[in-house]
This record gives sequence, C-alpha cells and structure tokens, in this order.
Amino acid sequence: MKLTFRWYGEKDSIPLQYIKQIPNMSGVVTAVYDVPVGEKWSDESLAKLKQLTQDAGLEMEVIESIPVHEDIKMGCGKRDEYIANYCENLRAVARHGVKVVCYNFMPVFDWLRTDMYHKNGDGSTSLSYSYEDFIKVDPNNLHLPGWDESYTPEELQGLLKAYKSISHEQLFNNLIYFLERIIPVCEECGINMAIHPDDPPWDVFGLPRIISCEDDLDKLFNAVPSTANGLTLCTGSFGAGRGNDIVKMAAKYAAQGRVHFAHLRNVLWTDDKDSFCETGHCSVDGSLDMAQIVLALVKNGFNGYVRPDHGRNVWGEDGKPGYGLYDRGLGAAYINGLFEVAEKLK
Repeated sequence: MKLTFRWYGEKDSIPLQYIKQIPNMSGVVTAVYDVPVGEKWSDESLAKLKQLTQDAGLEMEVIESIPVHEDIKMGCGKRDEYIANYCENLRAVARHGVKVVCYNFMPVFDWLRTDMYHKNGDGSTSLSYSYEDFIKVDPNNLHLPGWDESYTPEELQGLLKAYKSISHEQLFNNLIYFLERIIPVCEECGINMAIHPDDPPWDVFGLPRIISCEDDLDKLFNAVPSTANGLTLCTGSFGAGRGNDIVKMAAKYAAQGRVHFAHLRNVLWTDDKDSFCETGHCSVDGSLDMAQIVLALVKNGFNGYVRPDHGRNVWGEDGKPGYGLYDRGLGAAYINGLFEVAEKLK
C-alpha cells in the first residue's frame, strides 16, 4: 500500500515537512481549492501543487476531489458543459501524475455531523452525529456545523427545493450518465475513479443517498463495469451504517480490483439509533474491527492508496476538526502496523 495524508494546499496549517516526517508517508491527497465547482483547473495550479509536494519529498498521485457540480447530480442546466469540463480536469491531473480521483455523488452535503467538538471521555474532541440533535434541526431554517459558510440561506433552500423532485433512481441514473461519459477519458489517461460512500449512509432532509451499502455498490459496478469505476473504501462512512459488513465488503471489492483508495478510521456507535462519534483509529476504541478490515484488503490483493481519515484533536491541538496533525499521525503509525502484520499473515 501507499500511505498518504490529506493536505489542503498552501493554506493548510500543517506544513508538508511535518507530513513527510510521518513514518512510511509516500504522498499527499490534495486538490485545487480556489476554482468554482464545475470550472476547469489550470495546469499552472496543478504544477505548483506538484512542485510543492515534490520539494518536500512527497508524491501527488491522489486528488480528493474534483467536485461534481449539482447540475450533474440533478441532471439539469449546464450538465453536459460541466461534464466536459470534468473530462478536461481529468486529463489535466493525469498530465501531472495523478492516478486516482476520489469523488462523491452526495446532494448538497458531502458530510454531515451535529457536533464538531464532541468531548470524549479522555478529554479529546472529535466529530459526532447525534440522532436526537439531528431530529431537532429545522429544515426550513438550517444551520449546520461546518456548512453555514458554504451556502447562503437562499442558496440552501433553493437546492433543497430542487432536490424534492429527484428520486433515488433518478439520482443513480444521473451518476451513470456522468460515469459513462468520463470513464472512457479515465481509461484513455490512466485515471481510476474512486467514489466515496455517503456520509452518513442514509437520507438526510429528504436528500436521496445512493452509495450507502453493498447492494448500492453492486448496482453501480454492474451498470459501469470498467474497473476504472471504483471505490474509496471509507470505513468510517460505511461503518456508521450498522448493517454494513465492512470486512466482507473490503474482501469482495478488493478481489474485484475496485478498491483504489481507502480512508481508514473508526467510529463508536453511541446509542441504539444512528448516533456515533469519531474515535481513535484502533479497533479497541470504536465499533469496527480495523485489523480484520485491513487483513481482508491485503488477502484479496489490495495494494492501493490509504490515508488515515478523520482524527481527534488531542494534546491541546486546536486543529481543523477531523484534520489536525497529531491524531492522524498516530493513525498513520497504527495503519503501518496493521498492514505490516497483514502482509506477513496473508
């Protein structure tokens, strides 16, 4: 496997030199963040990102993400123009050595939590989702942690209204329409697409979710059989859905050559509904067996890109929620150990 680390470009508070000091770290997962969704990325921006990472002794082989415009998801407006731009962006990142693009097809919100600073028993803080807090949210006056700066109230209500007429099947068909046009470009330029599962993996505010479980993935891969149409195995996102057998899914899709990227993190289920909080990466800290998940990947031929996903804020660090340095560094060390043992046991 190739161990990587999410890096938000020059504005990231974590220097590339610190990332390089994490044992066995091969590269960063990044993107161009100053271009509106749906527009083309410049070669100059990509060249600068790559040069910065190379100067730090790191690779830039995974992009997370090239965002998918809402017109593509809804199948309306300037969909075909935005898809054409997406194809050009794929060609551009390929020219700069990118091998995998992680993306999602979630309407409006590509993640949702009710608390960005959940206080854990050990004094650390982490992201969490409380069913009881969620049901108190007024969809007509939405204020969500981490999202209030992303949309104006008018924009948000407009999107929610537009999606009321979009069914799960329509959203899925719009995903297939998108993939049927970009996958030939991916095959042409050596890019693997790795769809990120819904986070959390259930409908929110009436917005359909279509990549939440094994059945959804089977439907997706049957519809677009190319192995360039693959998966980001996010253990935390799938793990919030308590019916998902992630060990089985890891084995199955790794054997099919579909797992191009893995986000490895743990979650702790905190009630008998949908509530969960994000924890340390170790199996003992949460509800997922991280060792068995990694063993299933390795035994079934996975040799792709991995990153420690969301971490807690520990040791007094006041980092971006989920994306501080210390706990993700600890997670990376743990992941190294899991893969070393799995390789010896396979």
